[in-house]
Amino acid sequence: MNEEKNTADLQKIVQELQIVRGQIQTLSSQISEYSLTMESLESQSPEKTVYKSVGNILLEVSDRKKLFDELSQSKLNIENHLKSLIEKEDSLRVKYEELVIAFESQ
Repeated sequence: MNEEKNTADLQKIVQELQIVRGQIQTLSSQISEYSLTMESLESQSPEKTVYKSVGNILLEVSDRKKLFDELSQSKLNIENHLKSLIEKEDSLRVKYEELVIAFESQ
């Protein structure tokens, strides 16, 4: 019975690790996208019109600094969430290793 519980616990941890890893990859991609967008915004000539997507339409941006600040805040929020996911992943890895040791010692 204990072996079955350990097997189930191991499977659960592996699934959680896979989910967290997927979320980490998604957030990392979003951070890269924000960085690229911000770099492009900074490097574009101030005379050129900038648009932002709102739902299904593009709206002209009148205040580039405000847009840049919004992008920066969004990126920061994602980075903070990413940090907590990495901590969760580390914790899950420790639990996984403990379960593997317990499973192997049976």
